[in-house]
Amino acid sequence: MTEEGAVAGPLDRIRAEIIGHESNAWAREVGYQPIYAAAPGARIALVGQAPGRKAQESGVPWNDVSGAKLRGWLGVTDEQFYDPGLFALLPMDFYYPGKAKSGDLPPRKGFADLWHERILAELPHLELVILVGGYAQKHYLGSRAKPSLTETVRAYAEYLPSMIPLVHPSPLNFRWQTKNPWFEDEVVPVLRSAVARALSSG
Repeated sequence: MTEEGAVAGPLDRIRAEIIGHESNAWAREVGYQPIYAAAPGARIALVGQAPGRKAQESGVPWNDVSGAKLRGWLGVTDEQFYDPGLFALLPMDFYYPGKAKSGDLPPRKGFADLWHERILAELPHLELVILVGGYAQKHYLGSRAKPSLTETVRAYAEYLPSMIPLVHPSPLNFRWQTKNPWFEDEVVPVLRSAVARALSSG
């Protein structure tokens, strides 16, 4: 039963399983909740890396400069982005993985394998999957991914209309964006059109 007294749906049951899974016992102990969003009506799935510390503590994914940049690329408002009936936000790990020597640790191996397919199976109206960063691209594209992230993103047209790969919008990637102006010139307009089309479908 949910808090409102209604019978729990498949997505509610999956969420409960994620929280209760033995691999996430450490997160329960410190009071962390899984950071992701999904609802049956979602039109777009956005797959990223893993929540940062700020997102984990606030419970709101992409609530930083990177998120603002990403929403600008997508051409959507905050309200649209955070509406799970429009966007499913599915990082490769739903918990903050901790700090590394440089940046954050990578998402745990095998986490997405356990949960993503089950969640996506409950989203029958998906029109587009956006893959942000190398971890998401390698997982979802497999052998179709190119040897480098830059090559994969440059080959975005090969994955349309169902998927589109992006570089991470972190301010730390400003050198990459400066060296690859084609991304803003070519990919972002196509991305916005694909997003608009997906959100207006049905």
